[in-house]
Amino acid sequence: MKQPKHSNGSSSKDIPKKATGGFHARDGLGVYIANPELYPPSTVVYYNDEFVVIYDMFPKSTLHLLLLPRDPEKTLVHPIEAFDDTEFLEKVKHEVKKVRTLAAGELRRKYGKYSARDQERRKALDAEPPVDSLPAGRDWEQDIMCGIHAHPSMNHLHVHIISVDRYSDRLKHRKHYNSFSTPFFIDIDDFPLARDDPRRDPDRQGYLRRDFKCWRCGRDFGNQFTALKKHLEEEFDEWKRFITAHRFANLIGT
Repeated sequence: MKQPKHSNGSSSKDIPKKATGGFHARDGLGVYIANPELYPPSTVVYYNDEFVVIYDMFPKSTLHLLLLPRDPEKTLVHPIEAFDDTEFLEKVKHEVKKVRTLAAGELRRKYGKYSARDQERRKALDAEPPVDSLPAGRDWEQDIMCGIHAHPSMNHLHVHIISVDRYSDRLKHRKHYNSFSTPFFIDIDDFPLARDDPRRDPDRQGYLRRDFKCWRCGRDFGNQFTALKKHLEEEFDEWKRFITAHRFANLIGT
């Protein structure tokens, strides 16, 4: 199975020239915060006065969204520092919850037909006469990670809302994988961080230099990225069907 070419994310061709003034390289997310109305639904999922939600231009999983706060006092602040403000943090967490539910619905749309745990729900949807209540089916929200990188690659504050699969043609090297598969990725619910939390100093912890471990089964691939990528393809197929021979390794917090 070839990894899908991602076409539902934004690209440089999607950015209107009149919206890019003053925003370059690490400041690239600023265009969406400043002028979200200029972008199509294939780029900007939704926006309001306080937040913008976009598709990540270089998705590291089959579903990868970014939540961008628009508060001018916070948007250029490091997320760990910004989330020390508990009032601001609660606003972000509330919006993250909304986006996570939206993302879970998209995963169900894309993969529900493959998932054994969604079959009863799908049958109920097609039943005649209609059933009184739908079975819950698979809880796709459990397959969504929401958080930030300890050292963000972009200057503007952003929260990743990303499916757990790490199955993408854009996932190309150690930093890409380990930034979502070690404590370098900090769950939004872990904030605010304690002052002595080691994730405040990710370079000392060496998270990005760790050996590769499968996010799902925990298998250690050492430095073998090619072997890991082949394994991720196999895990993706089992994950979307939710075959229970494997258990989730839950490696982020270790």
